[in-house]
Amino acid sequence: MNNVLSLLGFARKAGHLVPGETLCEQGVKSKKISLLIIAEDLNVSTKSKMIKLCESEGVNYRVISDKESLSSAIGKDNYGLFGVTNKKFSRALIEKIDALYTEVKQCPKPESMN
Repeated sequence: MNNVLSLLGFARKAGHLVPGETLCEQGVKSKKISLLIIAEDLNVSTKSKMIKLCESEGVNYRVISDKESLSSAIGKDNYGLFGVTNKKFSRALIEKIDALYTEVKQCPKPESMN
């Protein structure tokens, strides 16, 4: 997860990260955002609204981590939505997030749970 958070920080420093609901919504609608990062602990109605918007507009999205971790990675406070505007950063983040969650899902159960 640290690689993902570091990459988000780099994207922000390079000017390729849009924080917040309003800016992300505008960016998705205008096709400027190629990946939307959504915090797992984001408000349920906001999360579902943004997921539906991404699906209708054909924008990739990933639901990961929590607001505190994501916000501290980019040096902001209390943000749960981030739009990535650079396709190379988006591809790298998707690759790292998908690899991370595939590893977690494929983790074998301990012997005591069988």
